[in-house]
Amino acid sequence: MTNPIDTALPEPLHPDEPLPHRKVIRSWLLPLAERTTVRALVLLAIDYALFGALLSGVVMLKSFWLKTLCGLAAGFVIGRLFIIGHDACHQSLTPHRRLNKWLGRIAFLPSLTPYSLWDMGHNVVHHGFTNLKGVDFVWAPLTQAEYDALSPSRRLMERVYRSGWAPGVYYMVEIWWHRMVGRDKTSNAERPVFSRDCGLIGGFALAWVVALVGAALVTDQSIALLLGAAFVVPLLFWFAMIGFVVYVHHTHVKVSWHDDRATWQRAQPFVSTTVHLTFPMQIGALMHHIMEHTAHHVDMSIPLYKLKAAQARIEDLLPSRIVVQRFSWRWYFGTARRCKLYDFTRKCWTDFQGRATSAPRALPA
Repeated sequence: MTNPIDTALPEPLHPDEPLPHRKVIRSWLLPLAERTTVRALVLLAIDYALFGALLSGVVMLKSFWLKTLCGLAAGFVIGRLFIIGHDACHQSLTPHRRLNKWLGRIAFLPSLTPYSLWDMGHNVVHHGFTNLKGVDFVWAPLTQAEYDALSPSRRLMERVYRSGWAPGVYYMVEIWWHRMVGRDKTSNAERPVFSRDCGLIGGFALAWVVALVGAALVTDQSIALLLGAAFVVPLLFWFAMIGFVVYVHHTHVKVSWHDDRATWQRAQPFVSTTVHLTFPMQIGALMHHIMEHTAHHVDMSIPLYKLKAAQARIEDLLPSRIVVQRFSWRWYFGTARRCKLYDFTRKCWTDFQGRATSAPRALPA
């Protein structure tokens, strides 16, 4: 039977036609924004059970390599839990605002993410001003002049960050530490809830470490080995995973950055600054469909379990407008090689010597 709402959908937009207003595009996705509490609770329970089972595997298994493998898998599950918390932070996980806040805090615990600080940096800044230089700070590219003005050690860090090999280092230092846990607490923007949320994750980290030390003593194992395999390895994997994810979401030779707010607004940034990265073997589903990212930026109220359908809909209705990229390591490292700095005058990516590495992007009318 045909869905009566679907019959009201427009014909696919011709590539030469101007993009409709965001409210119009969101109206196409409205039927997909329905949230269910039971499904959210089941997803959270499953991922916490997986996380606990993998940490138990680290403790119980004898082989060093099996312990390490369980630790890496636990890091991946931390990423899955974070994505659930990310939905809760957007109020898209369940229909209940207060419940979302607590589910978000619970889901964020293994990633040691303070909920309120992520909410401010991600929801307010990143989603409100995606790829607007001077406001959005997530993987914001430097200009040639900014790069040249850095100290030699800071230029080295920038090269490490954008090498393709160290997205986790970038996230851990520039986002997790500088923007959240190690932030300047004398700022006028500091709020009591920030400290409470940092205390919450600090308490969880302490309980996690104490539990592992106790398990090591009870099972007569090396404390250092268990802490490394069941605490350090999962967290390092998680930092690498989230650093990679936020990098590929908004870094591509077809994606522009802007330093002028009026031009940025005309560019319809919720569509033009976001990449839909596709994977084989249902890897995207294993990551709770976080890579169907254009639909998420169009309408943050769509729950993770509806993003695949939402992404398919806007790609059907906006042919050639969405940046869709099939993942390969060749593409990824090619992007890292090309997207070092950004020239806001020529509207193109450059290398560290200022040589253009992407075609100039036309300014929006």
